[in-house]
Amino acid sequence: MSAVQHADAEIREQVLALEERRRRALIDVDMAELDAIFDDSLVHIHAPGLTQNKAELLEHIERRRSFIDITREDLQVRVIGDVAILTGRLTNRMRQPEGAPGDERTLDGMATQVLHRSADGWRFVNFQLTPFQSH
Repeated sequence: MSAVQHADAEIREQVLALEERRRRALIDVDMAELDAIFDDSLVHIHAPGLTQNKAELLEHIERRRSFIDITREDLQVRVIGDVAILTGRLTNRMRQPEGAPGDERTLDGMATQVLHRSADGWRFVNFQLTPFQSH
């Protein structure tokens, strides 16, 4: 079994570039781009626990068109063979669902993303956001 290591500069650059593509595609509702960077085996776990596969997530994104901005901070990239784990702070500025009070909401938390590298390059296979709790 391969040891967990911090990504070298080349892999870190590749993974962060893919995360930037994801961020931009969510804001722009670029369904072709999202389809290309999400693996068919994707499992996406939203902050409240809703779990979706790739097809469900793509439909959700296209229907809701909710992202105004996405900010990432303090990103760490670790690798185990052809698997990369991206962790760090995530802040989503989103439009409220139809019928909800207010125009916007902000969701702030820590995200863990898992990517797999194949001959076609890196793709996202898992995402989970844990929101920060206010005390």
